[in-house]
Amino acid sequence: MISAARPLMQNAAAPQNAGVDQSGIMSNLRRLIWLYMVLLLAEGALRKWIVPQFSNPLLIVRDPVVILIYILALRARVFPCGRFAISLGVIAVLSFLAGVLVLEPYIPWGVSALVTGYGFRANFFHLPLIFVIGAVLDNEDVEKVGWWMLLFMIPMGLLMVYQFKASPDAFINRTAGLGEAEQITAGSGKIRPPGSFSFASGPIYYVSGAAAFLLYGALTRFPYKNWLLFGAGTAIVVAVAVSGSRGLVVSVIVVILTIGVIFLLRPQSVNQFGRTLVLVVIAGLIISHLPIFKEGAAVLSERFATAAEGTESTVAGGLIERTLSGFTEGFKLVGRVPFFGYGLGVGTNVGAQFLTGRAGFLLAEGEWARVLLESGSLFGTAFLIWRILLAAHLGYLSLRALNAGQMLPILLFSAGFFVIANGPFGQPTSLGFAVVFGGLCLAATRSKGNAKEISARPAKPSPGTHGDQRMRGRSVYADRLHGPRVTQDRSNGSLDRRSPS
Repeated sequence: MISAARPLMQNAAAPQNAGVDQSGIMSNLRRLIWLYMVLLLAEGALRKWIVPQFSNPLLIVRDPVVILIYILALRARVFPCGRFAISLGVIAVLSFLAGVLVLEPYIPWGVSALVTGYGFRANFFHLPLIFVIGAVLDNEDVEKVGWWMLLFMIPMGLLMVYQFKASPDAFINRTAGLGEAEQITAGSGKIRPPGSFSFASGPIYYVSGAAAFLLYGALTRFPYKNWLLFGAGTAIVVAVAVSGSRGLVVSVIVVILTIGVIFLLRPQSVNQFGRTLVLVVIAGLIISHLPIFKEGAAVLSERFATAAEGTESTVAGGLIERTLSGFTEGFKLVGRVPFFGYGLGVGTNVGAQFLTGRAGFLLAEGEWARVLLESGSLFGTAFLIWRILLAAHLGYLSLRALNAGQMLPILLFSAGFFVIANGPFGQPTSLGFAVVFGGLCLAATRSKGNAKEISARPAKPSPGTHGDQRMRGRSVYADRLHGPRVTQDRSNGSLDRRSPS
């Protein structure tokens, strides 16, 4: 059992290494991490509209970036070597060997290597990047990521509206590659807008992440300017309405419910959010009267009602059942799957393409069921437990950061929990967001220039600083009892609302 109290990495900070330009390597690592995130957003646009003839190779367009990041992380000594990384490596190697042995008697060696190799890539190859992101970036870097994510949310929302209004066979709604397939429908002749991503799952992760940064901006005073919060907030509300996706609704609701945890542990946050709530209500009333919002909400309501009728449940019950089904489905298979499974990678769409010439779900559509059927009751269960423990540890670190006054980690954790624990890693977009959310959650617990998580108490002001000045009319005893006066000086660099961004 991995101790929750133990840090995720033994070498979270880059030590001094004579003869190696540490600052240059760390700068290049940051650039490559940003490139990874940019490619995650652009991958769908490349596969659908720009170079659809290269759709299949672009599935792994981020892999060379990951390799370069790992090489530089090794040089800078920030590559993870803690218990999570070591246990993941053991599970990965054993799962790969078991997959090769299982497939070898039935298919040619070349095909077996491709299927198993892609399964290894989907399940394990990108996950160490979570810890590298957590070691290289800090809280200020994460706030910058949030600024760009909120800014890009505005054109993303407009794009989703355009896709919602367009016919299912329009160019803007084409799927990845050169085929004639269409996007998943939402009812009433509308598709589920995928935005810039290949499929409708992309907006589920992106919009929930943008919602996390939006709430962070509403709960704090300085990170983002009001025009950005208002524009991104409007785009998020409209995107949810036209999404036709129950998964997107659930994801955003989970992020919003995190406010309750924040208020419980940090009651003083209520005052700041109360001032913002008035503007939110006014904006909500305006948005609710927009024709596109009404049309999207009608389609979404119809989809909820149809799904509830199919399960003979209420709308709320159907949402809960959908959320939990991905976890419970796997438990039903534990006693019935082969000990070593049917082969690593067989359950992915790419693995099916190698085996049958056609993409599809050969084993199961749910992630936990896929993992168990691929890797068997031993290694499959071990990998699922590893993912659960990782998610739990991120939650623990986020709560600890919240107690220290930092709200961003818990918001990012709420946006990324489901994709980390139960997201379909065989789909490159889901895997990418699991890595990004996990890494940003870790990085958000670090103050700038410090590899350690933020301390539970603020540093005691030194004599001669503003914090040492007594409030006028206050006795020395009162200062000792209540603490020194708190100043309002604070800077967030280029993201400060008081400075241009």
